[in-house]
Amino acid sequence: MLDALIASAPRYLFFTGKGGVGKTSVSSAVAIALADAGARVLLVSTDPASNLSEVLGVGVGSAPTQVPGTKSLFAMDIDPIAAAATYRERVVGPYRGVLPDAVVGGIEEQLSGSCTVEIAAFDQFTGLLTQASDFDHIVFDTAPTGHTLRLLSLPGAWTEYLDANQVGVTCVGPLSGLTQQRGRYRQALRALGDPASTTLVMVTRPERTALDEARRASRELKAVGIANQVVVVNGVYPTANTHDPLGRAMAERQALAMSGIGEELAPLPREELPLTPVPPIGVQRLRSLLHPAVAGGEESSPVMARGEPQTLALDQLIAELATSRRGLVMTVGKGGVGKTTVAAAVAVALASRGVPVTLTTTDPAAHLVNALGGDQGRLDALTVERIDPMAATRAYTDEVLATAGANLDAAGRAVLLEDLRSPCTEEIAVFRAFASVVGRAEAGVVVLDTAPSGHTLLLLDAARSYEREVRRQATAAPPEVESLLRHLADPDFTSVLVVTIPAATAVHEATALQVDLLRAGIRPRAWVVNQSFHAAGTADQLLGAIAAHEVRWIQEAGRAGGSLAVLPWEPEPPVGGVGLARLIGQSAATVLA
Repeated sequence: MLDALIASAPRYLFFTGKGGVGKTSVSSAVAIALADAGARVLLVSTDPASNLSEVLGVGVGSAPTQVPGTKSLFAMDIDPIAAAATYRERVVGPYRGVLPDAVVGGIEEQLSGSCTVEIAAFDQFTGLLTQASDFDHIVFDTAPTGHTLRLLSLPGAWTEYLDANQVGVTCVGPLSGLTQQRGRYRQALRALGDPASTTLVMVTRPERTALDEARRASRELKAVGIANQVVVVNGVYPTANTHDPLGRAMAERQALAMSGIGEELAPLPREELPLTPVPPIGVQRLRSLLHPAVAGGEESSPVMARGEPQTLALDQLIAELATSRRGLVMTVGKGGVGKTTVAAAVAVALASRGVPVTLTTTDPAAHLVNALGGDQGRLDALTVERIDPMAATRAYTDEVLATAGANLDAAGRAVLLEDLRSPCTEEIAVFRAFASVVGRAEAGVVVLDTAPSGHTLLLLDAARSYEREVRRQATAAPPEVESLLRHLADPDFTSVLVVTIPAATAVHEATALQVDLLRAGIRPRAWVVNQSFHAAGTADQLLGAIAAHEVRWIQEAGRAGGSLAVLPWEPEPPVGGVGLARLIGQSAATVLA
């Protein structure tokens, strides 16, 4: 199927899916194949936490860079911060020297929020869809599903908003400036919905949660007009002919997951790519990803060198939280590393001790209920929630109308309503809900499963800018917004668990995330290395080769600072109260000492 896709590829290819399924590897491999066939190709990452540079083995920036070892492949990242600076200057530039400096400064202040970051990145994205005439194909390596669904729905959202509103001011500046882009947004909308122009490639793994998310993405993207879809199942265990219990368990789990692929995905063209012993990093290995040789591995009994990190079993952290009966636990990290599972395990362990705990998430694609396996009702002390963007937006809109809009005349209320209909309002509302969740940890334990790294960092970086935006619409920032940064930076209040898997891109992304957290004054409590074949122990040839490659990355995680726990890959999925408790119980025996 991928050979056929490459032979008759449309101009635009979007690769999406749950974090950790291999979108960057698969999209890069397809882009290389298109370039090898003689096409001029641009590979673009829209992920705020892009690892395109690491996968390709070349520095990738905000301008197209030719990839060595290819005929005509160029790569670039959409850098949200750089895009926002360019967007601000485009809006503000015409007023410099025309309006007083104080007025220009006010416009710049207005455009300093995270809404501007989103619209600027979106603006650059639509520019590539409508103006990049130098390339035969543009391949988009997108952020994890929830963020991508919002990105691909924005052309329609902004087109509808601009059609209905002609004047006024929004969180991203004067509407007159946005209106100039209306034609481009409409053109982008047509391109996304045209099957001759656009194909959506949903990358998944033969795992239940990844397939669940692929089904959701398929439904929601069809609803916004993107119906030309194909499926790539990555990381398929190549054979069940193994005497190793871990290998047999993996084969059985994958077969069971694929048997329930569902009516949304089953009719779509599908390609299966095998699990590889070595991560496909670099142009040559990426080339072999689409046409792999017969899988082979080396027998190995890796020995891990001892490190010096302070050790912490997850049950030790839970005991400390159970004593204080308050505080925030945040799981952060790259998509697909098991943040939801670790968060659910911590919450279940606390609730089983009788500690009232709220488990919630900022990830629009999270599956907390799946992780709990229906057992949440059996734990009286556990409350499960999620930050629903639509519900948060409705609540925020009602609040603003009831406060800032209460004493406005009809004309003023109309302007406020127009502002609140902006797609940016959703981002503000989600931030408000996030701040409210953090504030509730003053009175009890809150376990927060966050969205993948890039989206989480944008949310955390937004604290001050969103406070300004909340003041603009609602006249006063609520106490939980005022205290947010103080709470997050207080190690006695907030325990941040950096979750990763023992692989290069995941550990490097976690390291970069920790640097950004430290810059914001937030010091992680511990690292959790999840899904380790090395910690599980295996005699399987392929899995043993993977385990051997893990050792380096477990040791690197141990040198990152703080405490470290290593959780094994589980033959039985750690789902439900029993599975999650087993994961926590095993952590003590597998901590790197």
